[in-house]
Amino acid sequence: MTLKLPKIIGHRGVAAYAPENTIEGIHTAADMAVEWVELDVKITKDQVPMIFHDDTLDRTTNGSGLVANLTFEEIRNFECGSWFSDSFAGIRIPTLEEALEAVIDRNLGLNLEIKPCPGRERETAEAALDVLSQIWDDHDRLLISSFSLVSMETALIMAQDWPRALLIGEDWPENIAEVHDFLELSCINVNAKTVQREQTEQVMDMGLPILAYTVNDAEEARRLLRWGIDGVFSDAPDMVREALFSVH
Repeated sequence: MTLKLPKIIGHRGVAAYAPENTIEGIHTAADMAVEWVELDVKITKDQVPMIFHDDTLDRTTNGSGLVANLTFEEIRNFECGSWFSDSFAGIRIPTLEEALEAVIDRNLGLNLEIKPCPGRERETAEAALDVLSQIWDDHDRLLISSFSLVSMETALIMAQDWPRALLIGEDWPENIAEVHDFLELSCINVNAKTVQREQTEQVMDMGLPILAYTVNDAEEARRLLRWGIDGVFSDAPDMVREALFSVH
């Protein structure tokens, strides 16, 4: 399977220009000629997959409390735009289904990050993949990722033929080759701030592409590209676009 990864993926839509993880962010990304977007999915108390990053509502909505403790109907009462700017006031957290329809409508590729609330690693992956399997059929432009090994193992079991990427933060796994073999990974997504050059070389030696998050600085993008990283997640794709395409 050959993943057609772009050099730049819009992070949470395009988080510098529209509220993160929203339909409006997806459309803004497409309007900016971004080819792929990255979105986070978690589930409500009643197991509805929604596009949202945090475990709590407080940062990006006018609500508060744990996502895992609230039903879909309760969460839909909150708006998630005015924290970003008044022009986005009143918009709602989208369901995964709504977001997928917008992504498909705008002909975008997708990195869907399974972002489970603690203890919900398996059920979040199951609920998200169930919806995904009913709507999405373009295997070349889909990447399922997670920091959670349990979520990734669930993806392997439920959707073996879909590309998977392990997200790695500051703690680099010593047994990364074994993890790759076990999860049958198609890509590794690394933290641009903490990844070391020898770590990127280790991944390249395994024959896997590497994506780095979250890169909003042109010089950082150039450095990572020189190291051989295949692409970056960016809140501001226009800021790094020129840098990436000027490297030879």
